[in-house]
Amino acid sequence: MAEAPKVELFVKASVDAESVGNCPFCQRLFMILWMKGVNFTLTTVDMKRAPDVLKALAPGSQPPFLIYNDEVKTDTNKIEEFLEEKLAPPQYPKLCCRYKESNVAGEDIFRKFSGYIKNPNPGLNDMLEKKFLSTLVKLNMYLETPLPHELDKNPNATESSRLYLDGDTLTLADCNLLPKLNIVKVVCKEYRNFAIPKELKGLTRYLDNAYKQDEFRYTCPNDSEILIAYHSVAKYLNK
Repeated sequence: MAEAPKVELFVKASVDAESVGNCPFCQRLFMILWMKGVNFTLTTVDMKRAPDVLKALAPGSQPPFLIYNDEVKTDTNKIEEFLEEKLAPPQYPKLCCRYKESNVAGEDIFRKFSGYIKNPNPGLNDMLEKKFLSTLVKLNMYLETPLPHELDKNPNATESSRLYLDGDTLTLADCNLLPKLNIVKVVCKEYRNFAIPKELKGLTRYLDNAYKQDEFRYTCPNDSEILIAYHSVAKYLNK
């Protein structure tokens, strides 16, 4: 058996400088390492007092970054690819999707959410909310549509019953999307009193299943941490 690698993940620290801060990219890599089942060290970086050792390790870069057997990696997408290649079967599970569509499901949600939440003009709110909602509806449709492997088992299935984007296990696509959806949920409730409509059954089921998973639930920042991060950019609407 190959010797286990020495892995250290550096993530953004919270306001109290100890727990995990609001950063969907940090959470994405935290989830991947947890799901791979590899032993790793998690270090939270207080961005207000980033220690000199970090400046030496990854000058000019923001967390997340990773040290893998003394090799420093700073690009989130490349780190994901690197981990999938290095931490491979039979010792570690494969996390890539079997359907390429799963990788892009929900990819436009965060952009439309940002436009909606940063808008200070009540007159534009309905239009921006509709655009944002349409991205949620699109993701919901993907989650409700049976995937080929589900149709192989049940050719008459009209609705998917899968737990996650690509099937019944979490994949890299979920590690990318779920941290963003958690931010969307917390911020929309606070600033727009907007909740994901229960009619979006696929999306509701997806989030309910995700919050039951330790790899997601315990890597989420506190809601208060997310709201602090959005305090300077999100706008309340003064109607």
